[in-house]
Amino acid sequence: METRDTEFEKELEKELDATLQARRELGTEYESALVESFLEKVEQRLDATVDRRVRRQVAEQQVIVARGARPGGAPAAGENFGERFGFAIVSLVLAVPLTAIGAVNAGLKGLLVTWAGIVGVNAAHCLRGISQRRRRDPDV
Repeated sequence: METRDTEFEKELEKELDATLQARRELGTEYESALVESFLEKVEQRLDATVDRRVRRQVAEQQVIVARGARPGGAPAAGENFGERFGFAIVSLVLAVPLTAIGAVNAGLKGLLVTWAGIVGVNAAHCLRGISQRRRRDPDV
């Protein structure tokens, strides 16, 4: 890792020296083009470095997942209470205006359809959580 960083620094230094030498030879009228070219090369090298590091981290995460561990300290079963609680609160908060809209526009049928939708969304969220827990721990 440190070797790559040192190589990157040496290449960058060579590029800077070449850019400065070209500026001396060409004069100040080409300065902005030379600086732009230098910065473009720096950006390309930085992008390549970042891409390499991201690929390495993704590969490491894939190995962790393949070994059966939770990636990035994913919560164990029962640790996602905050997500479930937040979803329930948001559902209840949104239920009030949706109920009023449904009841005013379609009467009892609108009220029933609105609450069927609210219950359906919450049931789907609950079932999604159960299926995820089963995938992580088949004994659930």
